Amino acid sequence: MPRPSGICLQFLFGLIALLSLSTSRADYLLGPNDVVRIAVYGNEDLATETRVSDSGKITFPLLGEIEVGGLSVGEAETRVETLLSEQGYVRNPQVNITVQEYRSHEVAVLGFVNKPGRYALDTASTVTQLIALAGGVSPQGDDRTIVTRSRNGQTHRDELNLKEMLEDGKASEDIYAEDGDVIFVPRAPVFYIHGEVQRPGAYRLERNMSVAQAISLGGGVTPRGSLRSITIKRKSAEDLQTTLDAELDGLVEKDDVIYVGERWF
Repeated sequence: MPRPSGICLQFLFGLIALLSLSTSRADYLLGPNDVVRIAVYGNEDLATETRVSDSGKITFPLLGEIEVGGLSVGEAETRVETLLSEQGYVRNPQVNITVQEYRSHEVAVLGFVNKPGRYALDTASTVTQLIALAGGVSPQGDDRTIVTRSRNGQTHRDELNLKEMLEDGKASEDIYAEDGDVIFVPRAPVFYIHGEVQRPGAYRLERNMSVAQAISLGGGVTPRGSLRSITIKRKSAEDLQTTLDAELDGLVEKDDVIYVGERWF
């Protein structure tokens, strides 16, 4: 019986989430609506919390408005230090900026993930890292994900195979997310099995699953069931339903309905 890919993927996504949380955020580029806290070592009276304006500016005591839009956190710290020093307010200032709310760069992670929602691009993040932050793929989720983004007024769509990237050594196919991306994990394909099986119902379809493997997922045949009396109802490309005699080594397709009949004697 094929190994459920969801278990392995969940473990890998957990590791990715831990690595993502440990990534430095000093390279985050500040933008409109981000909320930052600024502290100057030894000058507690200058500590302030401020929001980046739509024009990319913050307001800071003594200095007034400072352009920080498009700067990394580290670059913004250097700019404030330079202004405080050049204008004679603080000698050898040491400025620390922390982002309290990441609002300027966000992506949506939707579909069959454990925690769908909007996530901040608080550092350079790949699609798999963001899915990991969303709790990983749910048991009903597919092995693939669809990334939709807008470039120059046009919508582009990329499809990534998560299983191949994480389990088959194809991590180089992962892509970095961009502001405004929509990352969608669709429902995994399923098949249905009923008749003389122990656990009839709908099951996740794994790659290259045979009829014999599908019956095993259903708990095997009942004492009244016959492995020589198996049919499959399958929809054609024209959406017409046909009934086929099934072979145990035949491959199961999406939305197949497998029926195990009774013994004749």
